[in-house]
Order: sequence, then C-alpha cells, then structure tokens
Amino acid sequence: MSHLVVLGVADTETAERALDIAGELGQQELLQLEDAAYVHKDAKGRPRIHQTVNLTGAGAASGALWGTLIGLLFLNPLLGLAAGAASGAIAGKLGDIGIDDNMIKRIGAELEQGRAAVFLLARSATRDRVVEAFKPLDPVVIQTNLTKDDEQALVEALRS
Repeated sequence: MSHLVVLGVADTETAERALDIAGELGQQELLQLEDAAYVHKDAKGRPRIHQTVNLTGAGAASGALWGTLIGLLFLNPLLGLAAGAASGAIAGKLGDIGIDDNMIKRIGAELEQGRAAVFLLARSATRDRVVEAFKPLDPVVIQTNLTKDDEQALVEALRS
C-alpha cells in the first residue's frame, strides 16, 4: 500500500530542497517514491504545481516507439513515428497517475502566500531515517493517508 504525506514548508526553495532530499533517500533505498510534487501560490494567488514526473515526455517517447513499429508494418515508419509521438504526448498530458492533481490544487489554494506544500507518495520508507532527513526543513504535516496513530507519531517525530 502506498502512503501519502503532505508537508507544509516555508517557501518554494524549501520545497525544492525537500524533493532533493526525497531523491537522495531514494538513491539510498530508504524511500521508494511513486510520485512527488510541490505546490505554491504565484503572485496572483493561483496554485502552481511542480511535478517530478513528466508524463508528456514519457508518453511521447513511448508513442514514438510504438508508432515507428506500427509504421514499419505499413511501410511508412516516419509517419508512424510522428503519429505515435503526438498521440503519446497527448495521452501523457491527459493521464493522471500518482497524486491527484485536484487535491494538490485544493491544498495549494489554502496555502498562505509564500508558503509551499510538498506531496510525497511512497511505497515504502525507513521511517526513522526519512524523518531525520526532513527535520531540518521544519515541516508541518498537513495531510496523510496514514492511520491516526501513525500520523500522530509522524507529527511528534518531526517536532522533537
């Protein structure tokens, strides 16, 4: 089961640092992320989402490969490549995997100006090491899908 944790941080710079920490923890096999993102309010007060996974690019690459293969069958690989890349990019842009974008926008709309929220969707984590890595950022737990006891333990661990 995947666990979602939403952390409130001071600003976008801190949010980017949190994603860097999550990446480093992933390289050390201490955190297995499925998806990660952060949101902040722009100067006009609108939520701006920064995803770590670019579905458009991945969809275009996959579509180009399949389009080329199908194009080879019909003796026109260039047309297949172009059609496959375009359809893959569109599918990637419209696809939504991982963290729900509507939830990110809703939480982003509730943020105070200048603050940011970091969204981490993880399959597994070495909790004590992950908590220690995020503590210096002074995050506040906004929302989780953890049990009430686990959420309370996380809040207390980040505070101490």
